[in-house]
Amino acid sequence: MSDLPRSVEFHEEGPREGFQIERTLYPLGRRAALIEALAASGLKQVQVGSFVSPKAVPTMADTADLFGAIRKREGVRYTALWLNEAGFRRAAATPGVDLDGKLIFYTTDAFCQKNNGCSAAEQRERQATWARLYLDAGVPLDKAYILTAFGCNFEGDVPLERVLDDVRFVVDLAAELKMPLPVIYLADTVGWGNPEAIRRMIGAVRELVPEARIGTHLHDTRGIGAANVLAALQMGVSLFDSSIAGLGGCPFAKHANVQGAGNICTEDMAFMCEEMGIETGLDLEALIEAALLAEDIIGRPLSGKLMHAGLPKRKPLSV
Repeated sequence: MSDLPRSVEFHEEGPREGFQIERTLYPLGRRAALIEALAASGLKQVQVGSFVSPKAVPTMADTADLFGAIRKREGVRYTALWLNEAGFRRAAATPGVDLDGKLIFYTTDAFCQKNNGCSAAEQRERQATWARLYLDAGVPLDKAYILTAFGCNFEGDVPLERVLDDVRFVVDLAAELKMPLPVIYLADTVGWGNPEAIRRMIGAVRELVPEARIGTHLHDTRGIGAANVLAALQMGVSLFDSSIAGLGGCPFAKHANVQGAGNICTEDMAFMCEEMGIETGLDLEALIEAALLAEDIIGRPLSGKLMHAGLPKRKPLSV
């Protein structure tokens, strides 16, 4: 049964996930200008960059400097990604970072080894340490990401029960630490999801934990990102990670860094929601300008559709 939300919230990840996968280190000033343009569009959260190994991801080596270059807008959270405790401590020591306590789980060992250098079970146990680290630092436990929730390029299909095991772990950990239950993010990290799988997974998590807020982190790797967003909307999901102009993609997904294989596109999905009568709080014209700026910085055509087609010019209905 369709249960469309009245409003939705998009968390922008383009400046991090988009530029992280590029082979070129683009000028810091231009990336700061893009972040400022995104904030001006009404987005309430923009992920600026990553505090990860500069050897592994050289395009994120200047993330601390980037935070210092942004002219920040009141009411906007400027966040970052980290994959270990050292990364969190670097983020916490950087002026201007809005810390969001996040847990990160993996459904397969192979993907976890590639991304975090450990097994999925070891990563899960580390999350209990992360949660206590956040608690000691006074950082709220905001979200719990379950990566490759719908499938993995290394191990194939992921059983539903594997995802639910991680959800149970989060519920038990929050109860043990007397912390509010974080948002449960279902991440289609390498683009295996389809609308039926999206509905089935969200329904199962909601049945297990009715009180949980569910978010999604979807990719358009195989061209059905919009269909998956619609399926999530129909299940009542109102929180989406997205990327301006469709920037980004997982480095372990085939063709992740080619046109059209990135994250769901912020301006396209915001337009779809607005056309369906779902409020986004976003200025679509400003998003288009930000998308065109991203394309100019990258220096090649990007995959967003609205940025190239423009908003429809409707005539008033005659009485």
